[in-house]
Amino acid sequence: MVEYKRSLELSKQAEQVIPGGVNTSLRRISPPLVFTRARGAVMTDADGNDFLDYHAAFGPIILGHNFPAVNQHVQEVMEQIDLTGVGTTTIEIELARKICEHIPSAEKVLFCNSGSEATYAAVRLARAVTGRKKIIKFQGCYHGWHDYLAMNVITPREKLGMKDPLSAGSLEGALKETLVCEFNNLEDVAQAVQNNRGEVAAMILEPVPHNIGCVLPQPGFLQGLRELTRENGIILIFDEVITGFRHSLGGYQKLCGVVPDLTTLGKAMANGYPIAAVCGKRELMDQFNTREGGCAFFAGTYNGHPFACAAAAATIEVMEKQAVHDHVFRLGEKMRQGLKEILQHLKIKATVAGFGSIFLIYFLEGPIYNYADLLRNDQDLFVSYRRKLIDRGIFQMPMNLKRSHISFSHTDEDIERTLQASEEVLSTLAVSSVRGA
Repeated sequence: MVEYKRSLELSKQAEQVIPGGVNTSLRRISPPLVFTRARGAVMTDADGNDFLDYHAAFGPIILGHNFPAVNQHVQEVMEQIDLTGVGTTTIEIELARKICEHIPSAEKVLFCNSGSEATYAAVRLARAVTGRKKIIKFQGCYHGWHDYLAMNVITPREKLGMKDPLSAGSLEGALKETLVCEFNNLEDVAQAVQNNRGEVAAMILEPVPHNIGCVLPQPGFLQGLRELTRENGIILIFDEVITGFRHSLGGYQKLCGVVPDLTTLGKAMANGYPIAAVCGKRELMDQFNTREGGCAFFAGTYNGHPFACAAAAATIEVMEKQAVHDHVFRLGEKMRQGLKEILQHLKIKATVAGFGSIFLIYFLEGPIYNYADLLRNDQDLFVSYRRKLIDRGIFQMPMNLKRSHISFSHTDEDIERTLQASEEVLSTLAVSSVRGA
């Protein structure tokens, strides 16, 4: 049995100086782990337990922890320059060029520090250039912590169809101006646009809602949104903070062939270093006041920090030169197929979902088109399965609906070990379920 004695001791110490002992609410888990090392596909806790990491810090770790090529480039830049806070640096220019080269919608780009900042800036810009106030988002999609969009993510059944803010203290005015639609339901979106004709500034969505696992867009849905927004003068924003660079160098927009007006990026762009971006059409991006005459304010002391830009440039260069996506897509398919075979053999009613390097098991029968379908997921079973995997040295976030990720550092042997552990756990859960019945 794995012991977490030292982690528990340190967690209690953390609670004395950090509210709840964690610096992000979604990091609060059971057991409360304290990590001391991470390298490749493995994280090590304070008790010396090694875990194969499929959490990947909610997605940034695409190459692997402490990837040598990334760290080396950061160190090289670190020895030359740090934060100047004025003008620009050569590494910012290098990274901006790479993003404009690879992301179809990117004609110009601005850097910030988190996905929340990027989506906030994109929404502000859309309102500034259209003179409109309303924003359309989708149930189940998460776009950061700000009042404009922090609502209707993991909504309880009784609140579906209602405004469901993530936090107390959210401004009523901000909630009022945000409309919530159902993913993969083009008629619902068209009706919302019709009911608010001439008032909608922007429509923002994860092209694949990964904050609820992996719900793929149905054929024609994203194309339909593109046509609807173009016809009604609405700015289309793809939040590719998760999908960007994880699913391809050009983001999911490159794969689906739908080019939005604005795109937000982050996470896998820099393999774990803190950086994000907003990019898009030249005529829109030039309205930020980083350009003289721009009307939308954009600022941040740490924006375009040389260390983070170096990490992002190095991460993208590895993707350009090595078969990163071929590797993680192949292992992702191997994992998903293996899990399907295990579930079928054990006669467990569940659905294996995922795309590319992302995988997870929903403990429900498909099909799955939107968040409402996921309300049937057995949350207790979902979390219990993952907690039992942790005890076997396999870390998948023990939180309902959270996706798991494969990195370039994972191997075939890692997948096989994970499938073996999954079969052991699922067999135990299947027996327990039969006994409970």
